Amino acid sequence: MLKEFKEFAVKGNVIDLAIGVIIGGAFGKIVTSLVNDMIMPVIGLLIGGVDFSNLFISLDGVDYPSLSAAQEAGAVTLNYGVFINTIIEFLIISFSIFIVIRQINRFKRKEEKVEQVPTTKKCPYCYTDIHIEATRCPNCTSALENK
Repeated sequence: MLKEFKEFAVKGNVIDLAIGVIIGGAFGKIVTSLVNDMIMPVIGLLIGGVDFSNLFISLDGVDYPSLSAAQEAGAVTLNYGVFINTIIEFLIISFSIFIVIRQINRFKRKEEKVEQVPTTKKCPYCYTDIHIEATRCPNCTSALENK
């Protein structure tokens, strides 16, 4: 069983998947920082100095100065500002993945456009495939014209 597990774990696709998960986690941290530290402050400034991470509704009816103060008091809150941040993170990640996949598809299309030079032709007598430079059909032995 240990040998079988080793063969499974060392296969290329398992290692590729592990690398993808690690890179994805790191990319997620970068996007989170981008949203929280770069984009949201600018958006907050543009709409009047609002800090989205402090937008919340306290369900106990008490007015708290910040989300951290409400959480320290043990209040139940609806953190819609954090939800807005998460939606923006999702949109950035989705757009980034879209751009990457679009680029990959563009490369694939370029590869598909490369035309293959024919290497075979049909014998006009027996209609079998033969090499393009053949002067005699190996199947029916007919003499062929080089075209």
